[in-house]
Amino acid sequence: MACTSISLVREQSEAVGPTRALWVPFALGRPLGSATDPDIQREVMRSAFSLLDSATSPTIADYDGALPDDEAGPGEWACPLNLGPVVDDTLTGRLLAEVGRLRTWSNQTRTSRGRTLFGVSGAGPDQVDAVARALASTADAESLTESPAGDVEWAFDMPLLVRHLADDLRSFYHEAIAAQPGSAAPNHDALNDWIFGGTALGDTLLAVADRLTQEDTPMASLVRGLLIPEGRYVGGSAF
Repeated sequence: MACTSISLVREQSEAVGPTRALWVPFALGRPLGSATDPDIQREVMRSAFSLLDSATSPTIADYDGALPDDEAGPGEWACPLNLGPVVDDTLTGRLLAEVGRLRTWSNQTRTSRGRTLFGVSGAGPDQVDAVARALASTADAESLTESPAGDVEWAFDMPLLVRHLADDLRSFYHEAIAAQPGSAAPNHDALNDWIFGGTALGDTLLAVADRLTQEDTPMASLVRGLLIPEGRYVGGSAF
């Protein structure tokens, strides 16, 4: 059966090697662009389906059509959140403090949308702190086969759980950003510039990636590749 797909993170698609994929430069969670622009949505779908005719070998094509008016590039967007001074300089302390400062904004988005994307790890909507502690603890964990301590019934075993802990925190941060003033949504590169440009979450993800590198197993290497976007890992390719 001929297949085609839409990719928001090109590096992961390159690692997976799909039969056909159309990479789109939109914000995470918006593979068809703006929810209020059906013309661009149809154009993206047509571009993806056109690969069924044009791609005769594994292909990742770039979308070169129109962009939504409310899609901001890396140089056009800046997070106005004040993440404040550092009080507890430990990785866990810094991450928990950052989560605490973002909580009101994230809750605002959850309330306005009536839903949240947080929770793939098995944590409940009110267990963000538990997820933050679990992710930060992985950086210094003696074993990457034992689940983090806490009251959460995790939905995955280690070390795959690490990927979903990170996804939950990214969702929490993205929801906080969505509540900020202005109509422009940051694209994938802009969000990564912010996260890995000085947030405690970015530092935590890099520290966890180093721990996964030390583990030196196929599964740990896979999780590291899913954790860190290409070009953001100082040790070379995340994959």
